[in-house]
Amino acid sequence: MNVLLSGAGIAGPVLAYWLHHHGFAPTVVERTPRLRHGTGGHAVDLFGPAVQVVERMGLLPAVQEARTRNDVVVLERPGRRPVEIPVATLAAGFADGGHVEIVRGELARILYEATRDDVAYVFGDAVRTLEEDGDDVQVGFEHGPSRRFDLVIGADGLHSGVRRLVFGPEERFAHHLGGHLAVFTVPDDRGLDGRMVTFSAPDRVVVLYPVRGTGAARAVFLFRHDGPAAHHGDVAGQKALLRNVFAGVGWEVPRLLGELDAADDFYSDAITQIRMDTWTRGRVTLVGDAGYCPAPAVGGGTTVAAVGAYVLADRLAAADGDHHRGFAAYEDAMRDYVAASRRVGPAVLRTSVPRSRLAVARNAWLTRLLPRLPVPVRHRLLAVEDRLRAGLTGIDLDAPTQPRGELSDG
Repeated sequence: MNVLLSGAGIAGPVLAYWLHHHGFAPTVVERTPRLRHGTGGHAVDLFGPAVQVVERMGLLPAVQEARTRNDVVVLERPGRRPVEIPVATLAAGFADGGHVEIVRGELARILYEATRDDVAYVFGDAVRTLEEDGDDVQVGFEHGPSRRFDLVIGADGLHSGVRRLVFGPEERFAHHLGGHLAVFTVPDDRGLDGRMVTFSAPDRVVVLYPVRGTGAARAVFLFRHDGPAAHHGDVAGQKALLRNVFAGVGWEVPRLLGELDAADDFYSDAITQIRMDTWTRGRVTLVGDAGYCPAPAVGGGTTVAAVGAYVLADRLAAADGDHHRGFAAYEDAMRDYVAASRRVGPAVLRTSVPRSRLAVARNAWLTRLLPRLPVPVRHRLLAVEDRLRAGLTGIDLDAPTQPRGELSDG
């Protein structure tokens, strides 16, 4: 069966790997002219079941080798002594299921290199039209000639074009959580060397961490904003909003914002969930952020995307390529997990971006206290961590279905 995957981020290559493993013929189309790999992008987390997925792909050693190694969090408070805490203390709740932090571009590189010899990749193009006639899907592209595929899968992220074509405008499914994210690269003038520095003010947080081996650092801004937000494609408007919201904050913010126009990797978006009753229509389905984004930067989307890709490929294989049964089984297997993941983002946003000076002070006090407490007490205090662990590790993955050779066309 010929399967088109739109999107070469994380979900797309993971899905392509497992589809090929099960005997399908995947093609991945990606809008960008080349793979965005290497040290680009924000640091992302792989929790329990996602670690299992990359381990079953034989990629866990490479992923662990490429981890960020940002092992100490430093909470800075102008005029007061910084608070330092090992990341392992904050992530103790994930120890049993595994946890790896890795720059998104490094993860994309590892996944691409693991699949490029067995999967057809088409860069610099995108899906323009989709027409299903019952037996297959006629796909029109923005640049290349039209082609027919047995199945089409949207793995093209929060602002999915496949979702828009098949299910309608994004506004029907997007639920803004009240926060915004901005990320860009700055020089590592501080020599951070494995130390992640954070600064908080009411409704605003800045995180600065090194990008290993580059002499650069990533600046991450999380904030709440009640006024009109710039469109995700309006880069100038997004930069203006960021400068406006953080005006007068102090600390190192003026220096960081001074690097804004020089950065060629600026990314900003509203922290938004995608909520859909179904991710499937006919021979088309969605995976990862395209179908059930739990919220960028705070919701564990990379983990959910990797798990969703693995489950989708496995259920299609178990159904011998019958997309009716395979897609239905995929949605059944993922429904509770997706629902649980939606609870993570609001909880993390609520505690990680404090609303008041009192909340900022409380977070600093708690951070200073944590290393001295027994692990069970830490877990009781870190209610968000418990929800995160339950939401993102609360799925049991079946062993991969064995390849069945020739698959029916469903």
